[in-house]
Parts: sequence; structure tokens; C-alpha cells
Amino acid sequence: MKLADIQNELVFNEKKPLITVLFETHFTKEIRIAMQKGTVMKEHKTSYPIVVQIVKGAIDFGVQGEILDLNEGKILALDGGVPHDLRAKEDSVIRLTLTKNDDTNRVVDVSNIKIA
Repeated sequence: MKLADIQNELVFNEKKPLITVLFETHFTKEIRIAMQKGTVMKEHKTSYPIVVQIVKGAIDFGVQGEILDLNEGKILALDGGVPHDLRAKEDSVIRLTLTKNDDTNRVVDVSNIKIA
């Protein structure tokens, strides 16, 4: 059994999204992304499918030339290889589910990209 609290020790950073691995199972990796209003995750993609759930707040989720307005309670499944980006419209908490094969460091690397 694995247990995590997505709200535990929640902090925001004005310069970049903060990534926390909540836990790993034999088939998924559960990650919390804390995005302060105005922070961005630049366009990126993964080789594997992902699931994105907005736990708190609201984001603009850019995908395939469209901007989706995702707010608390929305959940989205995205195939691998699809470029996407995120912009926090307010302080937001996002649950990201990766397959076990995906690399958590990839998410951390995307959140550390500096926007000019």
C-alpha cells in the first residue's frame, strides 16, 4: 500500500513550478506539480501517455494549437508524443500520473527551463 497527501508541505515558487514525487507503484509514478500564478511549463512532450488532474486552482493547458481552460476537478489524458504546455492562471496544484517507464527527471527538467 502507498499513501500520500497532495496538500502536505505544499509550497509555491514565483519563478518555476515545484515538482514532488508523491510515490511510485509497480505501474505508475504519481507527481505533484505546484504552480504559482503566472508560472509556466514550456512546451514539452513525453514518449508515454500521461494523466493530468487539476486538484486546486486553474491553468491554461496548451495542446495542438488549442488552449484548454482547466480548473479544479478537471482531468485530462494525453497520448505520448503530443506537445503541450501549462500556464498557471492562479496558484494551482496538479496531479500528474506517469507510466512506470517514464522518467521523473524529465518533468523536473521541464520545470527548470528558464523563460526569457
